[in-house]
Amino acid sequence: MIRLITALASALLLSGCFFFGGGGGGASYKGYVQRAGMFLSSTDVDNSCISPKLRSVIGSFERKFGKKIVVNSGYRDPIRNIIGGGEDSSYHMRCMAVDFFIPGVSKGQLVAFAMRNEQVGGLGCYPGRGFIHVDVRDRPRGWKKPVTFSGC
Repeated sequence: MIRLITALASALLLSGCFFFGGGGGGASYKGYVQRAGMFLSSTDVDNSCISPKLRSVIGSFERKFGKKIVVNSGYRDPIRNIIGGGEDSSYHMRCMAVDFFIPGVSKGQLVAFAMRNEQVGGLGCYPGRGFIHVDVRDRPRGWKKPVTFSGC
């Protein structure tokens, strides 16, 4: 029985579908939705489809700043993408992009880390908004920094 419980616990932890709290889960996250180990800015945010490579990027931000991200926009189906004003080829529709912020971490710090992060393929900065966009597209050959858009 102990082996079964250990195996199930290990599977949940490895899947990323279980969250123990801690690591930034304190009062600064009050009011955010929590689903599948992630904090979301509202119940409308869909984090059901996040590629393994994007999960790795998210993890790199969380490790760097010692806090969990809060997702503003994750997966978008084509209708939601049109309503949200997304591009026809949006990486959000491919499970390869997320818009997020980290409470208590400045947008400038997030942008600076994203620019140095080799896993980030695209970076959107959105002037006047409190979040950034990161995606895991392939960088053009020879590029040392992410493809940037929207005010970066």
